[in-house]
Amino acid sequence: MFLFLRKYFVVPSSVPQPKDDFQEELVIRPLHSGDIYASFQFRTLWDTDFMRENKVSHYRLFPKSLGQVISKFSVRELHISFTQGYWRTMQWGQPFIPSPPGADFLRYATLPREIVCTENLTPWKKLLPCGSKAGLAVLLKSEKLFHSSFHSQAVHIRSVCQDWQCKTTSWELRQTLNSVFDLHNSGQTKREWSLFKMFSRTLTEACPLASSSKLYIDITDNPQGEQFELSPATSLLSQAVVLGDRRTFSVYDLTQETTFGTVRSLNLLIRWKSNEGEMLRPLLHAERYVAGYGLQTGEIHTLMYNNHPYRSFPVLLLDSVPWYLRLYIHTLSVTSKGKDNKPSYIHYEPSKDRVKPHLLEMLIQLPPNSVTEVTVQFERALLKWTEYPPDPNHGFYVGSSVISSLVPSTVAMHTNSTRERPLFSSFFPCKEESSYFVRIYTEPLLVNLPTPDFSMPYNVICLTCTVVAVGYGSLYNLLTRSFQIEEPNPGLAKRIANVIRRMRGVPPL
Repeated sequence: MFLFLRKYFVVPSSVPQPKDDFQEELVIRPLHSGDIYASFQFRTLWDTDFMRENKVSHYRLFPKSLGQVISKFSVRELHISFTQGYWRTMQWGQPFIPSPPGADFLRYATLPREIVCTENLTPWKKLLPCGSKAGLAVLLKSEKLFHSSFHSQAVHIRSVCQDWQCKTTSWELRQTLNSVFDLHNSGQTKREWSLFKMFSRTLTEACPLASSSKLYIDITDNPQGEQFELSPATSLLSQAVVLGDRRTFSVYDLTQETTFGTVRSLNLLIRWKSNEGEMLRPLLHAERYVAGYGLQTGEIHTLMYNNHPYRSFPVLLLDSVPWYLRLYIHTLSVTSKGKDNKPSYIHYEPSKDRVKPHLLEMLIQLPPNSVTEVTVQFERALLKWTEYPPDPNHGFYVGSSVISSLVPSTVAMHTNSTRERPLFSSFFPCKEESSYFVRIYTEPLLVNLPTPDFSMPYNVICLTCTVVAVGYGSLYNLLTRSFQIEEPNPGLAKRIANVIRRMRGVPPL
């Protein structure tokens, strides 16, 4: 009998097992201003092919709602982000994953006035294998995340190679969430942070479906513990080159039971000891603003800063301007250090009214230690009264400029690097220390357009309706109303007496 059960119930080795993997991590970077930067990243990797004729029918870790969309519409790549707030590069440094304010789809479609609310977080958490029940996702509490200076959540889907020849591919889903908690807005009385103060929760376990679940604390600026104190302490350290800078992290592995201690709860505490120290200045920074006066013409100024002391590098500037701001391309000027800087490549597509916006793309070389200014004039269009939003006097939002570049690495900025390494190593440059790709976004613009006085149509409508109601209503009543004479109803005593008289055969009163 045992052999019979074993023959029919043991899974044969030829049945393919699901090849998917889930990893989660949280990176916390203490900022010199007393604020704190928290970056969540959840990665699901699946060795399958959505583009084949046989559609995928079994889902384990990869969310079925996204898999069906990819399979049905043959999606090659998908990027969506929702951001509230503006990233302050000069105060916080470069983010791990940049995103413009509002909603972004790839880099061409942006909605700068898109309102981000707590309802965006609920379906985002449902895409995780463990949801918000276990692992790092238990910290995702909307009341805390949306009460921050900056909040950005995104979904990235792409195909990645399994080998160096890229003969087979896998599908990768990355869910990222970045947030900056402000020291003053959170009601903190002293420079001290913990997981419970940031998220109102602590960590108790890793996601059972995750192959890796780790918490990283950036201690690059705190090598000997003179800046802040970290408890509980950990001896596990990790080094990596992040955005061209060599960083050091304290690592907490949530898959190890010793990480939680005897209380089975991890409430990480960061307590500042000193206010001294300066943040590493980013090599590439950009700003944008609107100049001019009146409601007819104006200028758009874009400033790009190259803070490298001795190296220049090219940047690709992409601007998408709405059609109601009519650009004068002949007024386009690019200056660096008071001199003209001619772009090596310019691509411009004019707008069509109520159809498509302006598209301007330029390749500009930024000199070292300089500020490059791009200026273009525009004229404001007069819209139809039905095209104005409900609050026209607030203004119209213009999407952020996108700046992409290969920026020289910070670790390669030393003029004499032979003091720290052998001479022969200078003949073999390291790729990770040469340059890195970065994409930054400027502020969205708020532009006022000529706006009619919408109170006048309202007054005309009210006056017209009043005249029609009074004049036509009175005439209609006179023509349709009929007058009749009705006798008053008798009292109760009289009705009772008439009933009695009718029973006796006497005429009623």
